[in-house]
Amino acid sequence: MTDDKPMLILIAGPYRSGTDGDPQAMAANLARLEGAAWPVFAAGHLPVIGEWIALPVLHSAGAGPTDPLADQVLYPAAARLLAHCDAVLRLPGESAGADQDVAIARRRGLPVYDDVAQIPPRTPREAA
Repeated sequence: MTDDKPMLILIAGPYRSGTDGDPQAMAANLARLEGAAWPVFAAGHLPVIGEWIALPVLHSAGAGPTDPLADQVLYPAAARLLAHCDAVLRLPGESAGADQDVAIARRRGLPVYDDVAQIPPRTPREAA
């Protein structure tokens, strides 16, 4: 890739899935998602995670990730965010939300990567 414009890449994977509402398990899942942020950034792109948007929205509504309102915020926040993204990095693990993100990305014709190594590095042209 020889484009000066970095891609905005949504990192998708399990957050609440398999946690049974355990805050420590959700925090571990978020940390795993965030662990992919540096490799995406180092490749010259801008990583984003849906929960970085959705969790503050929930908090401002007085709710958290296990409240009934969460389903009305987590999935729609990711869908709205995908309208601005150029690609998706799908991390392993069962996740209905991440599967939905991938489906939306594919409908939009966006690349979906299964590994950070698949993401083309950005090599900006030299400034004159």
